[in-house]
Amino acid sequence: MPLIEITADGVLLSVRVIPRASKAGVAGVRDDALLVRLSAPPVEGAANAELVELLAKLLKIPRRQVSLVSGERSRRKRLTVSGLDAKSIASRLAITIS
Repeated sequence: MPLIEITADGVLLSVRVIPRASKAGVAGVRDDALLVRLSAPPVEGAANAELVELLAKLLKIPRRQVSLVSGERSRRKRLTVSGLDAKSIASRLAITIS
């Protein structure tokens, strides 16, 4: 599963979350996934909501352009980002793609 994948709906982003972190933010790349620390607990969708909001803020796009595709109850998640290309996403998140 690649970190960034181009699809018909936009760009598919693989993410691995660490809930209940002291500070929310991107912590690099691990196992072909963007490592994201979230301060919210993984209860009642709180971590998923924080993840979507954080990525939208970092990418400087509206929240409606970021949607959770799979992994709702898992640490590994896949999100679709619309309105940006893969290079823009990589540069805004300060990650390198091959």
